[in-house]
Amino acid sequence: MCLGIPGEVIEFLPDQPDLARVNVSGVKRVINIGLLADDPPQPGEWVLIHVGFALSKIDEDEAAAALSFLEGIGQAYEDELAALQDSRIE
Repeated sequence: MCLGIPGEVIEFLPDQPDLARVNVSGVKRVINIGLLADDPPQPGEWVLIHVGFALSKIDEDEAAAALSFLEGIGQAYEDELAALQDSRIE
C-alpha cells in the first residue's frame, strides 16, 4: 500500500532548488518539490508527500489530522515510514 504522508519543510538544498529537506514523523529526507513550482512551500510549511514528491501544500491542522489517522492504521503506516527511512535521497 502506498500512502501520502505529511511532512514539514525544513530547508531547501541550495544547489538544487527543486529539492527540499522535510521532517516526516522524525525521519528527515530530501524530496522533490518541483510539482509545486507555482506555489512553492516555505520552511515551516507542510506538504503531502508520495513517492518522494510533494503533491500539495497542506496546513498544520490537516497535517496533524492526517498523521493521527495514519498512526491509527498501524502496520501499513509503520511500513511506509520504514520504507521512507530506507530510501533516503541525500
